[in-house]
Amino acid sequence: MTTTMPYKHLLFENGAIARVTLNRPEVRNAFNETLLDELTHVFEYINNSDVCRVVILQANGKSFCAGADLNWMKSMVDFSLEENLKDSSRLANMLNTIYKCSVPVVAKIEGDVYAGGVGLAAVCDIVVASKNVRFCISEAKLGLLPATISPYVIKALGEQACRRYFVTSEVFTALKAFELGFVHELTELEETETKVFEICTAIAQNAPQAVAKCKQLVRDIAPLSIEPKLIDETVNRIASIRTSDEAQGRMKAFLNKTK
Repeated sequence: MTTTMPYKHLLFENGAIARVTLNRPEVRNAFNETLLDELTHVFEYINNSDVCRVVILQANGKSFCAGADLNWMKSMVDFSLEENLKDSSRLANMLNTIYKCSVPVVAKIEGDVYAGGVGLAAVCDIVVASKNVRFCISEAKLGLLPATISPYVIKALGEQACRRYFVTSEVFTALKAFELGFVHELTELEETETKVFEICTAIAQNAPQAVAKCKQLVRDIAPLSIEPKLIDETVNRIASIRTSDEAQGRMKAFLNKTK
């Protein structure tokens, strides 16, 4: 059963394939305090949900996300260091909540992505973008740093590409983002929804506990060197999940050719 939960700046459709939609098209879905808090809240909910198997993150309007709202930025001009720390923590908490969500997050991007919006795309597990999309890490133009988004963008876009785009603030195309591995699937605009739903359906058909542990596995293993301790850890993980009820049921069904 699908239910819709009300928020001020986003829409949330709950279900096995859930949807979170940024809904500030009049300001290109730019971040303000409310939107950041709502994104944090909805993904905390999804993380603890027994219903959601995969979530689509998308946006209404011509842009996916333009980063920080200009009016919000104006209010921060005279902030003290302490106030800036508190404010920056709100964005950092939102990004980390999505990044660590146990449910896979698929970004459906059909409009431009700037500044903090690139960070939002980077914390998603799978990024599907239409060919018309443009990306820009624009903070240096304003004398700022993409500091809060940098851990995720560097992982997703790559160190060498970030050495360029952090300092140039150049606009780069969805095709370039695809070539760099930031975008997983490049589509025509009218085909984006079909491709996203195809990916989400594949995820939803897999064992939910295994999917969550696969996502955790990548986060845990990626930064580590291949050493005996790591090899032992991977052995322990596969042995442990083989004895789970979910794995036992699925393996027996597969071997017996039953559902």
